[in-house]
Parts: sequence; C-alpha cells; structure tokens
Amino acid sequence: MDSLLEEANLKFAWLNFAFARDDLESCVTLLLELKILLIKFPSLPPSFEKTPNAVKELKLARAVFEFGVILSMKIKDYDAFERNLFQLKAFYMDTCGMIPPSPEEYPILGLNLMRLLAENRIAEFHTELELLPLRALDHPCIKYAVELEQSFMEGAYNRLINGKKAVPHETYLYFMDFFAVIIREEIADCCGQAYDHLPLSVATKMLMFPSDQQLLEYISEIRHEWKYERGSVLFHMAKDQPHVCIHSLRLIKQAICYAEELEQIV
Repeated sequence: MDSLLEEANLKFAWLNFAFARDDLESCVTLLLELKILLIKFPSLPPSFEKTPNAVKELKLARAVFEFGVILSMKIKDYDAFERNLFQLKAFYMDTCGMIPPSPEEYPILGLNLMRLLAENRIAEFHTELELLPLRALDHPCIKYAVELEQSFMEGAYNRLINGKKAVPHETYLYFMDFFAVIIREEIADCCGQAYDHLPLSVATKMLMFPSDQQLLEYISEIRHEWKYERGSVLFHMAKDQPHVCIHSLRLIKQAICYAEELEQIV
C-alpha cells in the first residue's frame, strides 16, 4: 500500500507541474489516472477504514478533488465541476477530526456560490449558504459571493464591475467574465427600452466595451435589431414597444425565477 501511495503522490506532483505549464490536456489525463488510483485506497469514503496511511490518503484524495474543481473551471467543464465538488464535500463534511481542515475549503465553497449565481440558480445559492456554519460567513471568499449576490439583486452594477478588482481568490476571476456578460445584457435591454438612439461613444461607454469597434461587432452578431447610422446607435425595437419600467420588469422576472425554483424545492 505504501507503493500505491507513493505512486499517487508522484502523479499528483506531475499534475501540479503540468498545471503550472498550462498543459491542460495532460492535467485531464493525469487527474483521471489519479482518481483510478484513489479507488484502491480503503481509507476513503464511504468505508473510512483505519489503515496506517489513512491520514495521508485522505489528505491526498481531498487535494486531488480540490484540484479537479479548479481544473474544471480552467477548462470550462461545469459538469465536471459539479462531480468533483460532490465528491469533495464528502471530505469536507465527513472527515472532521480525522484530518486537519483544508485551507481551500471556503474558497472552493465560495467558488460554488459564484457558479450558482452566474447560472441564476438563486434558490440553490441560498440553500448552499444556509448549509454553511456561521463562522464561514466571515470568511472573505464567502462574504465576497454574498455581497456579489446582493449587488445583483439591487442592480448595483458599478459594485459588480469594481468587484473584479477585489476578488479574494484568483479562481474567482473565472466567473467574472460571466457576470460582465450578464450585466451588459441587462444594460443593453435598458438602453433598448429607454432610448431611441445614442451616440456611438456614449453607447460604448455604457455597455462597457473597450472600443467602438467591439460594440459594432456586438451589434452585428447579437443585437440585430439595433443599427449603426451616422455616428449613432439606433434602438429600433424601443420605438415599437410600450413603455415599461425596467427596474420593475427585472424585479418581476426575478420574482418568477424565485417562485419556480421554490416550487421545485417544495
């Protein structure tokens, strides 16, 4: 069994080396090989046999699944994220007293909150939040996710944009691009309802594009109902639609989302 543990430790070292070199294809292969090796460890859940190497095996396995969560973010495989997180939670919840707490526990659980928020799974966000111990709410990573959700609900987009500069963990940057897209779509919907037209430079600034050219590409690829003429962006759809309070409309949509997810829980 010592040789098996040594082999797993060696593969994990190679896994970290490949990740540092940004060799993601090798990372995926090595991670799969490691998980196959972990199956042979009797000390892992659900059996938790008290073997001589139990502590080392549990710590290594936890580190492997933590790595799997981070790697799944890097390669944008969100199904793998959920699988790795599900397996990882067994170590966070069931190994208390067996091995020391992981310094990556709250950063990863906060990352999961970020994922649920980015996917607009608000009911699950709050369910996961309620499962955390009270002390977790004071951790910077958990607090960051909670404050981000509050900013979304309040429509405080400036706080969301500025939040990218203060991420408490580098992995959180993976989701900030999602939030930027969500915010842009919210603002774009508001522009289409509130204005007949805007100067190109003003629209570029409002929609947070680095250049006018990127806004024009956005119009041609996504916002086909908009047009660019004589230095202005024309929001033709706004002329054909009745006036609606955008803030109220957004709140209605959120309320419907809450109701649908709560119905699923019940």
